[in-house]
Amino acid sequence: MLEETQVVTVVDMEAGLEHLSRGTDRHVDALLVVMEPYYKALEIARRCAELGKELGIPHVFGVANKLRGPQDTLAVRDYAAAHNLRIIGEVPFDEGVYQAELAGLAPSAAPETPAGRAIGDLAAALHAEGVLP
Repeated sequence: MLEETQVVTVVDMEAGLEHLSRGTDRHVDALLVVMEPYYKALEIARRCAELGKELGIPHVFGVANKLRGPQDTLAVRDYAAAHNLRIIGEVPFDEGVYQAELAGLAPSAAPETPAGRAIGDLAAALHAEGVLP
């Protein structure tokens, strides 16, 4: 569990396994595997989660992302359940995030959008798990 004085660093890495195989996980407390509702993306997420667990990362979670509706949500949930990967957050596709990206802003620049609220919920869930202070 983190103490209030600890630093939290979030690193957004490319999809794939290379960064994990290079030892970038040495001091990682949690790995959030982004799971988009496309088969290839889900397969890469599964392999990243498995490798994270093999490497001894204490907390490995899935984050469903860019969900366009109930069918996408169900597909990601079913895939995660079939591969023993716990989803800790679900972020819908959101035009507000897309517009923020076009303007060169972080998704947090659109906190009142559905995706912005989902990201806030994700942070709260990570806090509840003891991953964030």
